[in-house]
Amino acid sequence: MAAPLSICVIEPDPDRARLIIDGLRDAGWQDVTVIGQISALARRLVELDPDLVLIDLANPSRDRLENLSAASGAATRPVAMFVDHTDPELTRAAMRAGLSAYVVDGLARDRIQPVLETAIERFQVTSQMRAELDAAKQALAERKTIDRAKGLLMQAKGIGEDEAYGLLRKTAMDQGRKVIEVAEALITASELLG
Repeated sequence: MAAPLSICVIEPDPDRARLIIDGLRDAGWQDVTVIGQISALARRLVELDPDLVLIDLANPSRDRLENLSAASGAATRPVAMFVDHTDPELTRAAMRAGLSAYVVDGLARDRIQPVLETAIERFQVTSQMRAELDAAKQALAERKTIDRAKGLLMQAKGIGEDEAYGLLRKTAMDQGRKVIEVAEALITASELLG
């Protein structure tokens, strides 16, 4: 691992918690905190702000799984869940909840390190894909705004598309602004005047 990670283990059973801690320490992870009480979990995780969350549940229900996933911040950090038993619906719910790893057949000390490394990698890949998707959506929204502004200029000035874009670009350069900012201002002004 490049940098030491802080890990929060959610495990109410002290014996199983000790197994997990030993497995993590054997793998070189030293910054480990155990939370034995699930009540007020979200608040406690906000206080600790761990890099990774490991949850051990013997028999999860769908509601408990989704609540733990939300409380653990599965959208903002890797979350690995170990369960003793599952069914196809619970597995689908775990993936929809954003878990980075969902391991069935319980927790084994020698499986902890590879599962957490996989969870970290999966979370990073998913986060990168999410960021790329957000950037693509933003670019598309900006393109639509610029196209709308070009349309307004074409109609108002009787010019072609290339000229309209050139005018937007020149105005942006003259004002030290981005083309999207000028396009948004033009659309706002048009709505006020329209």
